[in-house]
Amino acid sequence: MDAPETLTVHLRVKRYNPEVDRRPHWQELTVEGLEPTDRVLDVLHRAKWFHDGTLSFRRSCAHGVCGSDAMVVNGANALACQVLLSEVGTDVTVEAIRGLPVIKDLVVDMRPFFAQYRSVLPWLVAGDDPGYRERRQSPEERARFDDTTKCILCAACTTSCPVFWGNSGYVGPAAIVQAHRFLFDSRDEGGADRLDVLNERSGVWRCRTAFNCTNACPRGIKVTSAIQEVKRKIFSDRV
Repeated sequence: MDAPETLTVHLRVKRYNPEVDRRPHWQELTVEGLEPTDRVLDVLHRAKWFHDGTLSFRRSCAHGVCGSDAMVVNGANALACQVLLSEVGTDVTVEAIRGLPVIKDLVVDMRPFFAQYRSVLPWLVAGDDPGYRERRQSPEERARFDDTTKCILCAACTTSCPVFWGNSGYVGPAAIVQAHRFLFDSRDEGGADRLDVLNERSGVWRCRTAFNCTNACPRGIKVTSAIQEVKRKIFSDRV
């Protein structure tokens, strides 16, 4: 049986350590012993383990579920654990997702992102006590918001948005997706409060329908469509 093909990857990483660097800089590394089915995350692991232990990045499940390792790979937002070398080749450039403060290298400060997420009340609001009963839904009612339940809060959509890059006050696509998930939930009673948040100047009207968010979503959520549905709901409920 033939040995698997091995690859040598030319890796460029945008590095920044606020303790020693005045500004970000690029580091180039040659990483050997990889296979076409390896992922960009595997390249980063080998770079850190065998070349430069100071390289910093986030990762947790490494299976596209937690969203921890969102970064810019060859110019596009992606999860490093999902991008195969067979897809991007042996010249790999990675940098931190844009629009959030860089803590170190590929690690960004997610606190502004989660503050926007919390602002849309991303939980079920229901005043009644169901007791020992379930709050039931029909399959059709559940299907109405099924797409936006897939969000893993990786921030890939929000940090791909040119509006967010220039206006950190913009609530952002991920928060709107989370609001959508509850706005169209037949069990929820918090829609009016969410629409108040989204109808502000920093809310949903900041969206310019660039579709960057939809293209960036690693879960395939129709983010732009969800944003448009929220806009239409504001019109139908407030006009």
